[in-house]
Amino acid sequence: MKICCIGAGYVGGPTMAMIALKAPDIEVRVVDMNAARIAAWCSDTLPIYEPGLDEVVKKTRGKNLHFSTDVKGGIEAADIVFVAVNTPTKSYGVGAGRAADLRFIESVARTIAECARGPKIIVEKSTIPVKTAETIKDILAANGRGIAFQVLSNPEFLAEGTAVADLINPDRVLIGGERTPEGEAAMAKLVEVYARWVPLDRIITTNLWSSELSKLVANAFLAQRISSINSISALCEATGADVDEVANAIGRDSRIGPKFLKASVGFGGSCFQKDILNLVYLCDHFGIPEVAAYWEAVVKMNDWQKRRFTAKIVRALYNSVADKKIAVLGFAFKKDTNDTRESPAISVCRDLIAEQARVSIYDPKVPAEEIRRDVLGKDAASPLLSVAADAYEAATGAHALAITTEWDEFKALDFERIFGLMSKPAFIFDGRNILDLKKLRAIGFRVSGTGK
Repeated sequence: MKICCIGAGYVGGPTMAMIALKAPDIEVRVVDMNAARIAAWCSDTLPIYEPGLDEVVKKTRGKNLHFSTDVKGGIEAADIVFVAVNTPTKSYGVGAGRAADLRFIESVARTIAECARGPKIIVEKSTIPVKTAETIKDILAANGRGIAFQVLSNPEFLAEGTAVADLINPDRVLIGGERTPEGEAAMAKLVEVYARWVPLDRIITTNLWSSELSKLVANAFLAQRISSINSISALCEATGADVDEVANAIGRDSRIGPKFLKASVGFGGSCFQKDILNLVYLCDHFGIPEVAAYWEAVVKMNDWQKRRFTAKIVRALYNSVADKKIAVLGFAFKKDTNDTRESPAISVCRDLIAEQARVSIYDPKVPAEEIRRDVLGKDAASPLLSVAADAYEAATGAHALAITTEWDEFKALDFERIFGLMSKPAFIFDGRNILDLKKLRAIGFRVSGTGK
């Protein structure tokens, strides 16, 4: 068997590396038109940071795992073609700001139709709106050569920062296909791949549309929980309750459970907001605006939480941060990844700079140029923004320190040293609730946590 994955990003690279590791008899090729990204996958410095990924890639690269810019060659040789290209939110035209931009999906479908010389199984790995498979099937059917294609949906459920562990031991693998003999046979072939290491009772097969919709709904439900506890964090601050204690109390209810009940400055990443907005668009499209409004409120609550965090900093610093230095620790949207897409830190930093604060940012994995580009734009520059080499440099002379990513190294900082480096009074705003506020107050800090 030969597998080709189109797209060497956060989904395609790790997923294919794990398949290559667990199925050494399968030839796996990851192709992408971005030559720099492919070169990075072939180097000692991978284009994405994910704990444990280096080891998996090194064990398989050059054996049965290959990275290439030869997209057409990869398609021609493959029995199964995974499609793992980006599906961003549209920024133009009908559905702008909500609908998924499917131009890359369509482009890949046309390329497959052009290059295929025999039957292929096409696997949707990208996060896409329900019914996208119809578009892919229409394009493939129009290839004019009578080649038989089967389109499957196999959404990824990886959490960045734990992607390798999630791939090794997934909660479930979801495969959707047409309920025809040909569709069932195609699903069985993909089940055979995952069954090399995933127990069969964790491999779920559904119809095509259920699988496509399940990915959007899963992310929407998870994001909903975060927005819900963040809304309660505001009430906790107003009443003197502790949001962590409230979350622990309700999380002990077996009907609710403890996961995704951590109050914070807000959720980020490539999936949650994009998928919820896509769900909102679909609900409007199918004439159910009440459902659309319900899910849109989840995103609005998240945006409000980010603004509320910045407003808290400004209010505590005597209603002005102009010409005051604010150290921001963490820029990735969560720990153990270098992904900054929709990171709450971006909004916080932009809002602080708009208030004329001098913002100094430190993140252990995000490159300085990427931080500047995310905050200021591609060609912009500002004397109000600096990127520090470590947390101590960021804190030097700062009036306040804001934690926006829950990196483990921030818990181990020498806060007595940091207190000595900062202007007085020294404030800490723990947007991730990872620090011992009682100990920090004993040192002399004025401390605030989210929901505390």
